[in-house]
Amino acid sequence: MLTRKDLKNLNLQFSNGQVHNESSLDFVLTQTARSPHWYKTMCLLTRAILLDHIFEDGNKRTAAAVIMSYLEVQGYSYHADKISQLVLTITQKNIINISLIGRLIRNVIE
Repeated sequence: MLTRKDLKNLNLQFSNGQVHNESSLDFVLTQTARSPHWYKTMCLLTRAILLDHIFEDGNKRTAAAVIMSYLEVQGYSYHADKISQLVLTITQKNIINISLIGRLIRNVIE
């Protein structure tokens, strides 16, 4: 499970690591701490980063990095270009349903 510090460090790769929406970050970290399933945790983090704009900048790139990190840790191969498209789709269509986000992520796994 990624911690607040881990998420900030991921965002630092793309931006300044500054949290823009503390309450959303706190909420999603509380939710993920309750979930024993890595896949649901990944989906919750993805939704919060993309739709709640947790960071000042670099949310799309950070969300993509979160997805890739979880998939790599679990030993899955994925298409990086499809993850980029997936992130755009979630953002543009304002997809809030965790199950749908999960299904979309499954489509990028090889």
